[in-house]
Amino acid sequence: MSEYVFKLPDLGEGTVESEIGEWFIKVGDQVNEEDVVGTMMTDKAAVELSSPVSGRVVKLAGEPGDIVAVGAALVTFETDATAVAPDDGATAESDAVAATPAPVAAPETPARPRAAGRQRIVTSPAIRRRAKEAGIDLSTVQGSGPGGRITRADFDALVAGGGAIEPTSVKPSNEVREIKVIGLRRIIAERMSAAKREIPHFAYVEELDITELEALRRHLNEQSPDDRLTLLPFLGLALIRALREFPQCNATYDKDRNVVLQYDAVNLGVATQTPDGLKVPVVHHAETLDLKGLAREMKRVAAAARDNSAKKSELMGSTITITSLGKLGGIASTPVINAPEVGIIGVNRAVERPMVVNGQIAVRLMMNLSSSFDHRFVDGYDAAAMIQRIREMLEHPATIFI
Repeated sequence: MSEYVFKLPDLGEGTVESEIGEWFIKVGDQVNEEDVVGTMMTDKAAVELSSPVSGRVVKLAGEPGDIVAVGAALVTFETDATAVAPDDGATAESDAVAATPAPVAAPETPARPRAAGRQRIVTSPAIRRRAKEAGIDLSTVQGSGPGGRITRADFDALVAGGGAIEPTSVKPSNEVREIKVIGLRRIIAERMSAAKREIPHFAYVEELDITELEALRRHLNEQSPDDRLTLLPFLGLALIRALREFPQCNATYDKDRNVVLQYDAVNLGVATQTPDGLKVPVVHHAETLDLKGLAREMKRVAAAARDNSAKKSELMGSTITITSLGKLGGIASTPVINAPEVGIIGVNRAVERPMVVNGQIAVRLMMNLSSSFDHRFVDGYDAAAMIQRIREMLEHPATIFI
């Protein structure tokens, strides 16, 4: 018997330390080479780490939420064969660790010989957590993703087919659960707090008559039923057009250098609710896309964020963000700016209301457009003028395409 110390590898992007997201093993477990032992959290994603050896777990670096430095001991194994622990400065490659960021599709590589035993379960941390809560054994699930990865669709189909055990009755309970704020939820909490603490938000809400826009949307969907449009790509296209007149809103603030960076490119962030929490995938160079191209990209990056298949580059670099609560949109909202950006635009629920049109009462489809701007760099007048420019285009949708 010998001892093998698996040290935290370099996860890239200048990371010097990382937070333990979740363990899939415990002390005493027998682990096979390439089994996923847990996840480490970076600013952008959960990174799955695989065991470089087969052996019994004798020590873990800490609990979920604890911070581990790159090169520090992560897992200690007791192995049958003699193994040499990697140097302190070893990277993921020299550690022979199959460390694949959860949102990144890893390239196909020849499989290494595996020790006999359980097969590696390839899926996202969110699916693992949901399976654990539902009492589902993922080893029985056939994944449809690359390399047999269990996707969100696979898991949802299993649950819909009765794979999860639903409670048959509700019993009184005084149980109180402590939920440690770790991983993506911790990052969200820190960033939201910093944004509200450091950025003086200027909120502006404008009412829109989207009757004509909705008629156009329905007409286009009837023409292409397999490529259906929501309101968001219309808003995105109108926003892109408006930013040509208000470039100060398509910017980020570098507080370390005290510099505002204005961009020609519109890298459009799409606030997306996922099982792991709020993510903002990015449509890069949205200004180069037409309506249907923008709609497809927005749908694609949002889906990738939800199933953790998004690349790191698709989760960073946004210059302005749009957000929507969908059918839960409410009357108005005050979205929190996605720092270091200086503006965010949000849509609310559309409802039919009686309105006065040319001196006559008519039923119109109305919707509020909510927005927030960094008042340090965007004046209230400019913010209001840009939103009203977007309103003009959405109320007369033909002008979006001129």
